[in-house]
Parts: sequence; structure tokens; C-alpha cells
Amino acid sequence: MFGPAGGAGGTVALSDVDLTVAAGELVSLIGPSGCGKSTLLRLVADLDTPTSGSLTVFGKTPARARADQDYGIAFQQAGLLPWRSVQANVELPLQLHGASRAERAARAAELLALVGLTDFAGHRPDQLSGGMQQRVAIARALARWPRLLLMDEPFGALDEMTRERLQDELLKIRAETGAAVVFVTHSIPEAVYLSDRVVVMTPRPGRVVADLEIALGSPAERAARGIALREDPAFFERVSTVREALHAGEAGLPARDRGAAGAPDRAGR
Repeated sequence: MFGPAGGAGGTVALSDVDLTVAAGELVSLIGPSGCGKSTLLRLVADLDTPTSGSLTVFGKTPARARADQDYGIAFQQAGLLPWRSVQANVELPLQLHGASRAERAARAAELLALVGLTDFAGHRPDQLSGGMQQRVAIARALARWPRLLLMDEPFGALDEMTRERLQDELLKIRAETGAAVVFVTHSIPEAVYLSDRVVVMTPRPGRVVADLEIALGSPAERAARGIALREDPAFFERVSTVREALHAGEAGLPARDRGAAGAPDRAGR
């Protein structure tokens, strides 16, 4: 889905990044603060421009993919418009693209049912909890049927129980929509629980030091297992694998020294 990308401005944010995300995959980006995770997401979203390298989204330039509404975005802050109802917030991308009132209402109803907020369609954002606001933001990001969802620490400001519930919601949404997801997080357990692959990055300038297959089942299977999966020894083993790769990257160890954890490593593809 995207290829090498470099940083912009006076600071090099990313260097020699070579990464492909397949349709329907959830790939988490994890690494120390300032390593370029969010920059990489912004490059895919056409919010920043690389100074070198090339990047494609479904075979298109990021600008063309943005114009074609191939992706939706969810950030750490929900960013809802406080004067619009929940339904009107979800409808906004459709309204901006000229959809009829009936089309907007039908799609918003479908998405609010998907995220479990049908009963709150007429509420204002300030009447919702933080977790509910994030669900509205995710529904809005899905409004135009995107094939790709870009998520920049969307659950980072939430309490642990709400965060786990929304992780399960995201797995269910993946199972129903089939959208690919690029997910930025600082939480190793979150990355392992949600992901098909976890991409570990070095301190700035960010490089990919490990590309780890997680292999804990389909999104639907993970959501069905829930707490049982989080307590499975296989889950803890993969958490340890990602943690070791993260520490190795911070220590500057070369790729050949990162095999001790025993999980598949696809760095340097």
C-alpha cells in the first residue's frame, strides 16, 4: 500500500522505511515517542509530503487517494463538532460530498448501529462519555466506505476498561467492513491484541526494525475470545516478542541480533 518515505523540514523524521500493508490487514506501528509513527500516518493521509522516496495508497498517490475518499482517519481526540448531533457528525463527510438527506440518514443509522450508538443519534457530543465520542469519530471515519482506516492513538486518552471495550469494537468493525487499518499506539498489549502485524520502529529518524506476525486468529475470533485471549500464554509470548524487538531497536542492535524472541520477523522486506 505504501513504500519508502522520508521526513520533512529541518528534522529527518523517517529514514529508509519500506513497508507494505495488504488489503484487510491491521498493522500497528509502535516505537518510542518521536520516532515518526504519526508522521508516517500523516504521509499516507496526504497531510504531510515526503522529502524523498515514494508512497502509494491502493496504487494511487496519497493526494489522489484523499480526493477519492479511499481512507478515513481517527485521531486521539474525537474532534466532533459540538453544535451538531451525533447523527449529524457522522453525516458530515457525506454532506460535504453532496449526498442527499435520505442517503446521509440511512448511512448514519447503519454506522451508529455498527458502533452501538443508535439510541444516542440525537445527542450532542458533550452528552457522551469519551469512549462514546471515539465511537462516533470511528463511525464518521467510515462514512464514505473507506478501504483503509488510519488511526493515531485513538484510545490513548481513555481509561483501561473503556479502551479494552473499544478494542473489541474495532475488531468487530474490521470483521464487518473488511477495511485495512494502520494503527499507531504506544501500548504493546493493544498492538498485539488488535493486529495481524506489529511494525516496530527505532528512535528518530524512524526505521522499521521488526515486522512481526501476530497470528492470534481472525478479528471475529479475537473479539469472541476477549478476556480469554488477553490471558492466553500465546498472547503474553507475543507481547514479550514485541517488547524485546522494541528494546533492541532503542539499543540500536542490528537486524541479525533480533531473533532471540522466536517470533517471525519480516524487517527489511
